[in-house]
Formats: sequence, structure tokens, C-alpha cells
Amino acid sequence: MTAPLRLGTRGSALAMAQSGHVAEALTAATGRPVELVEVVTAGDRSAAPVHRLGVGVFVSALRDALTAREIDFAVHSYKDLPTAAAPGLHIAAVPPRQDPRDALIARDGRTLAELPPGARVGTGALRRIAQLHALGLQLEVTPIRGNVDTRLGRVIGPDADLDAVVLARAGLARLGRADVITETLDPMLMLPAPAQGALAVECRIDDQDLVELLGMLDHAPSRAAVVAERALLATLEAGCTAPVAAYGELAEGDAGDEIYLRGAVISPDGTRDLRLSRTGTPADAAEIGKALAAELLELGADSILGQEGHAGPGTQQFGSTE
Repeated sequence: MTAPLRLGTRGSALAMAQSGHVAEALTAATGRPVELVEVVTAGDRSAAPVHRLGVGVFVSALRDALTAREIDFAVHSYKDLPTAAAPGLHIAAVPPRQDPRDALIARDGRTLAELPPGARVGTGALRRIAQLHALGLQLEVTPIRGNVDTRLGRVIGPDADLDAVVLARAGLARLGRADVITETLDPMLMLPAPAQGALAVECRIDDQDLVELLGMLDHAPSRAAVVAERALLATLEAGCTAPVAAYGELAEGDAGDEIYLRGAVISPDGTRDLRLSRTGTPADAAEIGKALAAELLELGADSILGQEGHAGPGTQQFGSTE
């Protein structure tokens, strides 16, 4: 009898749900049994704000377990991964991406436009904080941490102390909690984080049999969009406190499929908001991201990033999907 493949995952409800979906898909596609192995990360042990935790706090322990052969593969929220490649490891699959947009959960079913001036809105991401300020709605934006249920409890329930929270729609959908969403935010208002809604299935590069097996879960359009977004992020060399957003969409063009990539760099107070877009073919996904980043830098994105701390390539940490 074939031994189960060991899938390493964080222990949060969202991480377990994501990993469970991947495990089920792999078993359905290949017949191989999969068992989940919980790995506690530095990010799980800390109560500090996400943007102050440092690089890779939600993934380093999983990667250490992979390298030590304690697990066979791992599932990450792709936006948690630093852009620098991990030696000896390989992203074998990017499964079909969930809706990458952000979602508002507000009291009394309100939309963002219906929130009154001074309304208290909680979120854990500086990218969201910056874009909320840029809208000029006079909201009181509050940094928050915790898993999905903890954050929802700040708005829903007897101990609610906020008027609304903003979370990734993908995480709510994977947990079966999309019913609490009062508005899915248009990317024109709130551009997602690079790779938001996407998962990365990672294994050791020398395990060629597993690389091929996991490759059955790969979704080429999702991978192309994520490659473009993360190439933009890597080229900007954004530090861990820099609000950078990117969203790549695949659409049918005159000469076949095209990627439409939007990127933004926003100062935390929302007073500087640089947004550009670029198109190209999926085969050129990385080059599209690099070129768009170069255009943003020409417009002064580096001065915004410099204000927030320029930590060098591969050092991004934008917080977990939760």
C-alpha cells in the first residue's frame, strides 16, 4: 500500500481548509492518499502587527520542514512568500486561483460608500490602509490582527467594536463564510495584494516524481497572472511596510490570450497614489511585471518605498490571507 504523502500546513482554520482542498484535489487526480501535518510558524506565535514581523514569518518553518524531509510538500498562501527563490525548493503547482478581490464586512449590511465619516474600519494590511485613506472617505482605519473569526468578531457579535473590517474574499470563500460579505470591493477602489487568492504548492526540487505529480494541479492562467504580479513586486524591491498592489487578469485579445496587469504604490496616508497598467502575452508574464514596475519607478515609486524602508529584493511580507 502506498504511504500517504505528508502535506505541511499552518494550523489556522484557513490554512487547514486551503491545504485540505489541495489534498482532496491531489487524491482525486492521482489516487495518492495525503495526510496533513501541522507546522507552527513564527507568525503564528506572535501577536505583533503583521508588517512588523519580518520576512517569511508564515512560511520559513514550513520550508525548514521540507528541507529536513519532515514533510513531502507544503501549501502556502502565495502572497505570504518572499519573492526570492528558496534554495532546493520548487513551486510545483499554482491551483486555480480564488477571487483575489478584497471584501468589506460591515454592520447593518453597509457598503463602503454608506459608511459615515469617522466609521472605524479594521484591516491588517498597510496596502488596504493606504488605499482606504486614498479614497478620502474620512474613515478611522485601525490595524488589526488575528484569524478570520477573530477579525469578524470585531464587527459581528456581542463584543463588536468596529464598524467594518476588510479581508481577502478568497479566505472567506474557502472557509464557507462568504455570506458575511456586505460588498466585494472593485479593484478600481481597492487593488489586491500581489498573488492574493492564489496558493503555492511547494516541494523539494530533487523530488522529480512529486514535482510531476503535483504539476497535475497547476492552472496555467492562474500561474501566469501571479508571475506577472510578483515580478512587479520583486522589481520594486518593496520593503515589508510598503503598500504595493498588483492584479493580473487574463482575457482574450485580438491575437489570443493577453494579461492585463494593474499595479500601484500608495503612501500609507493615501496622499501619494501611483497606478499604471500594462498588457502582454502570458508567455511574457514576468517581463510585463518588470516593465510595469520600471514605469512606476520612473514616476517616483522609489521615493514612496524609500519612506517606508527599502529592505532589498525578496524581502516582502504582506501578511497572511487571513
